[in-house]
Amino acid sequence: MSEILPPSFYNRSPLKTARALLGMRLVREGDSGRISGRIIEAEAYQGEEDLACHARAGRTARTVVMYGPPGRAYIYFTYGMHWCLNAVTGAEGEPAAVLIRALQPMEGIDLIAARRAPQPRALWLNGPAKICQALDINGHLNACDLTTPDCGLWIEADKPVPELEIQTSARIGIQNVPEPWRSIPWRVFTSS
Repeated sequence: MSEILPPSFYNRSPLKTARALLGMRLVREGDSGRISGRIIEAEAYQGEEDLACHARAGRTARTVVMYGPPGRAYIYFTYGMHWCLNAVTGAEGEPAAVLIRALQPMEGIDLIAARRAPQPRALWLNGPAKICQALDINGHLNACDLTTPDCGLWIEADKPVPELEIQTSARIGIQNVPEPWRSIPWRVFTSS
């Protein structure tokens, strides 16, 4: 096991954290074994002022985790069928998170393939709901501390993506959000 990212890694703005997460390894360990993937795409969500962020409605039963300490998992259910994983960032009390959007499979390939069948490998982990399905991540892990192996879900240090290889764009799936939030380039990704 590589070094697990500490709470201090997450204690900064979500955009800085999203950029730093590129190249790190998301790990899920359970009864079936260890599964991991290199983070290659993420999106930043910043507080109540960000109208694309769940915290725009303030502290609710759903968003309370986002107000907690950095390095916790904020896992939510969407469209009545999908789970999505975020890492809480920034100072406690200031809601912010990074949505993990895509991974490059690294370990547990057989498990990922079985959970994502009959999809081809290129489509296994290219979306937040696909990641949760393949890594068996659901609401039971909401508020899990990503900075320890205790809950079987964490992020390890790996090879950071050089700044020159990081690309940006507007976040995905927020067409109904008003400007400037709809177009802010807070999606970061790499193809390397």
